Amino acid sequence: MSAKIIDGKALSAKVREELKKEVEELKGKGITPGLTVVQVGHVPASDLYIKMKTSAAKEVGIKDELVTLPETASFDELQETVEKLNKDESVHGILVQLPLPDSMKKKRVAEIIAPEKDVDGFHPYNHGKNLIKEPTFISATPRGVIELIQSTGEKIEGAHAVVVGTSSIVGKPTALMLLNLHATITMCNRYTVDLGSYTRQADILVVAVGKPNLITGDMIKEGAVVIDIGINKTDEGKIMGDVDFEGAKERAGWITPVPGGVGPMTVAALLENTVLAAKRIHNVED
Repeated sequence: MSAKIIDGKALSAKVREELKKEVEELKGKGITPGLTVVQVGHVPASDLYIKMKTSAAKEVGIKDELVTLPETASFDELQETVEKLNKDESVHGILVQLPLPDSMKKKRVAEIIAPEKDVDGFHPYNHGKNLIKEPTFISATPRGVIELIQSTGEKIEGAHAVVVGTSSIVGKPTALMLLNLHATITMCNRYTVDLGSYTRQADILVVAVGKPNLITGDMIKEGAVVIDIGINKTDEGKIMGDVDFEGAKERAGWITPVPGGVGPMTVAALLENTVLAAKRIHNVED
């Protein structure tokens, strides 16, 4: 068999079309959703991600702003900048672009963003609300992942979902969302002994480790939904995921490509969260 491709670009375009309509309705009520990205220093990959986010925001009618601080900026300067945005009524969504300079890596940057404007879903308050099934903002990548899985029409309820990768911003919240949708969850990492014995049980396999070709075709259950979140760059400049796509597509029922799978939906989910934030702040009913 050959897997069906889960086209993140196509699904993202559909989501953005729906968001355009929502934003137009909000503007008719005098509300323009606003998203501000704060960047410290310049990392070429981050510049590209920011451009993708701001371009997509413009496309759907969201007011976008980029605030750039020098790489030498202190954490106090970053906090002061974010606190001003927290108080700015025209800003509904705030995200601090990662990675940050080494001097800030151990700081709890997510905590300085007001929870109601935390459209990346990284604030401990928002993580905690999701844990007790009272979601506020779901992290953009996990939200995009769930929408990709749902687009296949395959049932999440009752499925065995295996998540490989335990980061606090991708792996853990994705597993929690799947659990809240009544899947049975197994969590693994790159150090799991006999990893394939777990992944071969997965009806839904989500991989977010950052190790190219960690998952080979023989580690996949026939007919499984495979979501590859990994982004890796080879010495030759090729972008590839954590899953061996060529091998996996011969066994999986559905699979995301890299690039063109999870990435576009992460951006779309960020915009969805920004519009949701604007509605909540202005007490607009969904």
